[in-house]
This record gives sequence, structure tokens and C-alpha cells, in this order.
Amino acid sequence: MNTKTEPQTLRAAHDTASGRRPAPDANLSAWLAFHQSNARMYRTVADVDRGHHHEALYWVGYETRKAGEVSARIEAEKAKHN
Repeated sequence: MNTKTEPQTLRAAHDTASGRRPAPDANLSAWLAFHQSNARMYRTVADVDRGHHHEALYWVGYETRKAGEVSARIEAEKAKHN
């Protein structure tokens, strides 16, 4: 049984995201997973916390863009080493 509950409000989502933020010097894979997970979390919150629906969707977009940037950096690093 999964006892972990996902945030139900935008405020709780922000708290969750800040609590699981990787160290500044963490590898790019950790940052990619962080941003992808946040995008999924904010998408769920947008559906649940209807009073903050549009703001949560903003954060979905932000985290998706950040994940894309990190993914591009990972691909550039791979290309540099090939």
C-alpha cells in the first residue's frame, strides 16, 4: 500500500518541490527527474486545486521547459563525448 500522498494544493506542491530539490551540483539526470516529476505533480494539482488551476498550469509549463533544457544539456554532453 502506498502511504505517500501527492499534494492537493498549489502551496503544498511548492513545498514538496522545494523539499526534494537536488543539490546545486547534482548531476543532470537528477535535475531532469526533478523537473519531470514536478511537471507531473503540478499537472495533478491543476486538476485538484481549481482555485489555482491557471497558476498550476503555469508551473507545468515552467517545469516542462526546464526539463527540456536539462535534456538538451544531457544530449549535448553525450554528443561531445562521441
